[in-house]
Amino acid sequence: MAAESKQPKNEPEAMDIEEDEETKQLRLEKETTASVIAELKRNFTLLERAVETIESRFTTRVLRTLPSIRRRLTSSILSQVISEYYGTDASQASELLNYLGESDTGMDVDSTKDKNILPEVDMYLHLMTMIYLLDQNELQKGMELAGKSVEKLVKLNRRTMDQLAARIYFYHARFYELTDRLAEIRPMQLTSLRTATLRRDDETQATLLNLLLRNYFVHNLYDQADKLVSKSAFPENAGNNQAARYAYYLGRIKALQLAYTQAHTYLTQAIRKAPQNNVTAGFQQTVYKFFIVVQLLLGEIPERSIFRQPILKKALVPYLYITQAVRVGDLNKFQEGLAQFDSVFKKDKTYTLILRLRHNVIKTGIRMISLSYSKISLRDICLKLHLDSEEDAEFIVSKAIRDGVIDATLDHNGGFMKSKEIVDIYSTNEPQHAFNNRITFCLNLHNDAVKAMRFPLDAHRKELANAEAARERERELAQEIAEGDMDDEGDLGEY
Repeated sequence: MAAESKQPKNEPEAMDIEEDEETKQLRLEKETTASVIAELKRNFTLLERAVETIESRFTTRVLRTLPSIRRRLTSSILSQVISEYYGTDASQASELLNYLGESDTGMDVDSTKDKNILPEVDMYLHLMTMIYLLDQNELQKGMELAGKSVEKLVKLNRRTMDQLAARIYFYHARFYELTDRLAEIRPMQLTSLRTATLRRDDETQATLLNLLLRNYFVHNLYDQADKLVSKSAFPENAGNNQAARYAYYLGRIKALQLAYTQAHTYLTQAIRKAPQNNVTAGFQQTVYKFFIVVQLLLGEIPERSIFRQPILKKALVPYLYITQAVRVGDLNKFQEGLAQFDSVFKKDKTYTLILRLRHNVIKTGIRMISLSYSKISLRDICLKLHLDSEEDAEFIVSKAIRDGVIDATLDHNGGFMKSKEIVDIYSTNEPQHAFNNRITFCLNLHNDAVKAMRFPLDAHRKELANAEAARERERELAQEIAEGDMDDEGDLGEY
């Protein structure tokens, strides 16, 4: 009986808790919706200020809010903002609402006719709709909307549209890449790149150049990518992210052309320019894979700390195995690693470069042998390096001597290699070259920082106006003194 009497008392309390949770959930959803709508409208105001003042920094502030808005964006929020901005009878609103699967009926909007739509806000709403469709995996709808948005951009020639156009071109290419139709938009991208170059739209030009290089790389058209780079110039005022991507593509091209020193320089620039956070983990992993292989091809061993970074540790396991094989000059271990991670290297498109490392492994092994033995037979070299015959060992040793890899002599009749005594191990100019490279980097960084400095608009005009007013006052005083209007006693006052 006691248990039965307690049961009715607990049931209302449980219902109250459930109601409180539901009410709290609804309240949080309403607050989220209100905050996203308010942020979108605030961005509209910033875009209007960007057009009025012709200042790109307001557009930059708008685009920086994309990630936070993107996580909270819903179809109902976007539909409400679109309907309120365009008006219920606007054709633009109907078009965007159709892509969202929403109807323009039932919206509480006072406007009964089309407003004076600002092109920047119009393209911003198109961009947000494209991003929403991409997140919902509506690739066909997104591709269709992206195509129409690009057609609109071609007709517009506005300086304040540069950054928005760059984002739209990026997501346009993204839709086509996800549907394996990148080759179809290549002529359009080339035409748009030429137009952006003539209009001096730096951000759009840099984005399209990187998109074309990515297009060529996806289809393994490296010769066309090299020709594009040679016939075009990357804008100096482009954003840091685009500069990092461009340096990465240049590094890959130079690596394939056997220009490993230049490739190492470009890949280093890409690593330094890329933001160091978890958001760019994928880009950092991709760049470091090529960076490690190029460094090995240069005869250098990457630092162990690279492989210990949390965002790189798992992705660089196959490359750590190859690095260890190259470092000790173990050809057998190198072949095992190549066979074990064959699919990984082909997916990363580093397989061709890693195949070139076989000669480096052999050179490293010969160098270690020459340092360990003052005299060793070709047969022992053949066994240690797992070579096929003594003739191969002789050819490899002779080439290493000719290239300056080792300082030794080869006795063909005796069938042995004799190392020379090292007199001065500090006779190289490597420290001087490394120091010069660091100084050059610091100077370039200082010059870039000076170029990126911003100053208030028309500040010099205020100084000119003050100077002009001072000169005018001096002329008036001089004229009064010349005419004798100033009384010395009166000027002294109560003194």
